[in-house]
Amino acid sequence: MSFSKDLKQELSKLNNLAKKDQVKQELIGYLISSNTSVDNKENVRYATENEYNINRFSKLLKNMNVDFKIEMEGKTFVIKFNLKESKIVTIENSEIFQKENNLQEEQKKALIRGVFLGSGSINNPENKYHLEITFSNKENLNNILQLLKEFGISFKPLNSSKKHSIYIKEGEEISNFLALIGANSSVLKFEDIRIQREMRGKVNRLVNCKSANLNKTINASVEQINAIKKLQANKKFNKLDDNLKEIAKLRLENPDMPLSELGKLLSNPVGKSGVNYRLKKIIEIANEL
Repeated sequence: MSFSKDLKQELSKLNNLAKKDQVKQELIGYLISSNTSVDNKENVRYATENEYNINRFSKLLKNMNVDFKIEMEGKTFVIKFNLKESKIVTIENSEIFQKENNLQEEQKKALIRGVFLGSGSINNPENKYHLEITFSNKENLNNILQLLKEFGISFKPLNSSKKHSIYIKEGEEISNFLALIGANSSVLKFEDIRIQREMRGKVNRLVNCKSANLNKTINASVEQINAIKKLQANKKFNKLDDNLKEIAKLRLENPDMPLSELGKLLSNPVGKSGVNYRLKKIIEIANEL
């Protein structure tokens, strides 16, 4: 299965259904998600293609003794029930959102988990980091955004007249969010993937850096050799100072050798900077021809 399905499966099996207060908040999370619609302020319709989403939602409804029915529309699971009869919350209550200031920490986490299960998505972290949640309206989005800030998790809103969503693209923030909603196994898997990605990134950067340095060294060597050959062709080579002629001959004999190694071969060895100075002097003389 994909990382996203594994995550939803884990969340669908969370064993906290005995805690009615948390169950109610998780249900409200589902209700404010973009996959839920309400007709005439009472007929609820929740639709998803994810079997784990629908499985969890049905468990929550059963736990609250809500009568519901599940239908199939092609590949889509649809749950329908009457909001007024369920007595979970009324549509007038801030468009379903429960504006209580005294929610406990675990209740807030349940609410956030519900809205993620309702309409959240996460990309395969092996490819890129992107977690997004869409909402039924902007007010619900802002309310959840505020709750997330209380937990120190910074989502960014996606400004669109057709879509109300928030997202994060940072690996550490996604990991913190998964831990917040209780997906402990998925956090471990995500962190394992994140470490592997970071290691691959470091290796690639190291290889690219070495490659860039090698190209730089080769280009410099070619320039030095061309300058020396130009001086030879113009009968100017023998007029160079002895220290310049010595390094020039060594460069011709060792075109790929690093400057520090060339310096060790001199009759009076010098460091990298000394070799670099002499070769630059040779290039300057050749450029004046």
